[in-house]
Amino acid sequence: MSSVGKPIHCKAAVAREAGKPLVIEEVVVAPPKAHEVRIKIICTSLCHSDITLWKWKEPPAYFPRILGHEAAGIVESIGEGVNEFEEGDFVVPVFLANCRECIDCKSTRSNQCETLPFKLSPRMPRDDTSRFTDTKGEALYHFLHVSSFSQYTVVDVAHLVKINPAIPPDRACLLSCGLSTGVGAAWKTAQVEAGSTVAIFGLGVIGLAVWILPLNLLKL
Repeated sequence: MSSVGKPIHCKAAVAREAGKPLVIEEVVVAPPKAHEVRIKIICTSLCHSDITLWKWKEPPAYFPRILGHEAAGIVESIGEGVNEFEEGDFVVPVFLANCRECIDCKSTRSNQCETLPFKLSPRMPRDDTSRFTDTKGEALYHFLHVSSFSQYTVVDVAHLVKINPAIPPDRACLLSCGLSTGVGAAWKTAQVEAGSTVAIFGLGVIGLAVWILPLNLLKL
């Protein structure tokens, strides 16, 4: 039976209180509204930003909340007006929006969308409401417009990128934050180029991404 247009009951890791263990529980994921996509999460990873907001007790920390923002998944259904994606697409969510229309999104110098500027909102970016509820009907807060610690999630099209399905999901999910942050920091912010001498502090995902840059993009 198709789940398109219907709420989906699934499991999620819910942060009920700051710093307390996440609780695996059943949640209800609403169908996507206009300009939104509902995704089946295939793989998700843990970023230090998840831990930071999990520990905080005051806004922009909100509870109960579904954390997670580094992920890869499959499009389960699409909302009204969605032309960029279709059911079955392999996608990664990203916390910085790209509306593809404003002057900044069209520029090669900026990735700060004017239409949907970055903010640590606990809800969907366009209508400021949640797509998650628990079994008692209580709303659950979103995280960085992704909330990937759930089997299903709803993401705005501006926070979604379609990628090659041949990429292994456990690698693809790192494109959501860690790899793109490292590459962007070196390529766009520090403007590393052929002949540059650089020092990399730390070899986590971000540090390794900086190291990968000259090998793949600069072809050194």
